[in-house]
Amino acid sequence: MIKAIGYAATSTTAPLAPFSFERRDPTPQDVHIEILYCGVCHSDLHQVKGDWGRTSYPCVPGHEIVGRVVSVGSAVTKFKAGDIAAVGCMVDSCRVCPSCAEGVEQYCEKGATFTYNAPDKHTGGVTYGGYANSIVVDESFTLKVPANLDLAGAAPLLCAGITTYSPLRHWKVGAGQKVAVVGLGGLGHMGVKFARAFGAHVVVLTTSEKKKADALALGAHEAVLSTSKEEMKAHRNSFHFILDTVSAPHDVNALLGLLKRDGTLCQVGLPSEPIPVGVFNLVGQRRQFAGSSIGGIAETQEMLDFCGQHNIVCDIEKIDIQQVNEAYERLVRSDVKYRFVIDMASLQKEAGAR
Repeated sequence: MIKAIGYAATSTTAPLAPFSFERRDPTPQDVHIEILYCGVCHSDLHQVKGDWGRTSYPCVPGHEIVGRVVSVGSAVTKFKAGDIAAVGCMVDSCRVCPSCAEGVEQYCEKGATFTYNAPDKHTGGVTYGGYANSIVVDESFTLKVPANLDLAGAAPLLCAGITTYSPLRHWKVGAGQKVAVVGLGGLGHMGVKFARAFGAHVVVLTTSEKKKADALALGAHEAVLSTSKEEMKAHRNSFHFILDTVSAPHDVNALLGLLKRDGTLCQVGLPSEPIPVGVFNLVGQRRQFAGSSIGGIAETQEMLDFCGQHNIVCDIEKIDIQQVNEAYERLVRSDVKYRFVIDMASLQKEAGAR
């Protein structure tokens, strides 16, 4: 077993704190990675706080991982020691169900193995994530990072990036289409970058007047204050596609009314309570209300390659691991532009103190 150190929560109320644990010894198919950067996702906060009711403690969060390969198993062909590699939200799946066979492992019918807080078939415990100094992952779930990308800015692409890229690709967003991105946070700002890169006319819908200028700076063609009836009315029946990144309670019926006939509203934000939907908003114009998760491994690699070609990374604020609890408090207040990324070099302070 490989000794590791990270930061973990031990209960719903405990702050994240240093935690020593073990990674499995690499199998012939495994890649052993020294973690350089790990993004802080809002779902990390939900998991740590037990908001979704299925957290096993101690919990080491983190599924936006970029690092350097330390060693590889004898059967590994895609990586060698010294390469830069990435790990996203999944580290395994059943690999045989129809979803896995079609390359959408995120919808594995037996349940994908997520990077943390999931049953670990190798150890009999649970998986531990990227708020740590190293990780061991099967080559099939390890990704390549284009050499031109800033590594810290690339880390959140492994969740915030693919979560927005996948639905935009699935619904074939592109030139000649008018697309709305609802919310301008970690997910929303990536939605803007991708939709613009795909050639769409991009409009950001935000509750914050201050974020209008930010939206335009990120590449949006227009920014609309969603609390303004006049501004919203001007866009009724005009959008081909709406990407809703908001996790707080909000009125999706007002958004559905903005869609053209046959338009789609896709939810990627995760409100904790059910969302009321007026059926007449759907049937009247044959609109669709849909959802999307992350992407499969092949699509995630496609997304990283696309980002390399277009020099797209997340806008980040880099922090030391010792600041992570403060970062969580700021995350609750939406006080970040637009993603925290932990510099894991700071974790050496903990390792050295032991």
